[in-house]
Amino acid sequence: MHTLEIKNLCKSYTNGVKALDNVSLTISNGMFGLLGPNGAGKSSLMRTLATLQQPDSGQVLFSGMDILRHPQQLRGQLGYLPQDFGVYPKISATQLLDHLAILKGILDKKERKEQVMALLQQTNLYTDRKRAVSTFSGGMRQRFGIAQALLGNPKLIIVDEPTAGLDPLERNRFHDLLSEIGENVVVLLSTHIVEDVHDLCPEMAVMASGKVILQGKPSLLTEKLKGLVWRKTISRNELAQHQAEFDIISTRLIGGKVQLHVLSSINPGTGFEQFYPELEDVYFSALFGSQASGKGGAVC
Repeated sequence: MHTLEIKNLCKSYTNGVKALDNVSLTISNGMFGLLGPNGAGKSSLMRTLATLQQPDSGQVLFSGMDILRHPQQLRGQLGYLPQDFGVYPKISATQLLDHLAILKGILDKKERKEQVMALLQQTNLYTDRKRAVSTFSGGMRQRFGIAQALLGNPKLIIVDEPTAGLDPLERNRFHDLLSEIGENVVVLLSTHIVEDVHDLCPEMAVMASGKVILQGKPSLLTEKLKGLVWRKTISRNELAQHQAEFDIISTRLIGGKVQLHVLSSINPGTGFEQFYPELEDVYFSALFGSQASGKGGAVC
């Protein structure tokens, strides 16, 4: 059993932005989803955990090891898929994965070849192994990114915004791939897409303005909102009036009309109906509460 302990992390940049504001989390084996809008501080946290930057204060322990004091020891156990990763032009998937395996310290040629071929199979890229990665589609690149992250059998895997920009089919493929990684490692999935967390993660947290504003099991967090979320469908020209009157946590267009989701302990009024909330309502209600408290925005 491995555990990632994040204790009171703070990080401010030279422009004065406080990207991490006293962040604390404890994450055990399995998939953990970190939800938050762009600018919430998620990528700043990912870069810190991947030992690419030092925080101003705080501590990070992985299975008891202080990774900020001993970053090199963690890197041998780390798999990291950042939002964007560069590739060399004209280099095949096999060659690039082999090169990255050497950089990760897998020096035995036979062992390296076995890992490379196995990972290309696992990520469904084997038939394209001779193609240049620079010619891959977005979904194929992300699957290649997971392949390189899994080199060396890491115990901590950090995946930052993996499905942003992917079409539904590729997102499903990527979800299947992540779910196969297993329960014997810690997988931290950072995303602003609620579906990713809903489909994959038994534990989650929500970040906003550099802070963790909510944490728990998606099913329990959803249950806590039961009876507090109401919906109503209105015309577009009624929206401004409803925004002035109600605590609207989200809106969506359905058939040219606007469906409101409103947070209220009692029936807000005529035309509203109660319904069992979804994880998206948990997310938006947490963000609504954060905004209502007047916190400033962090940028990552």
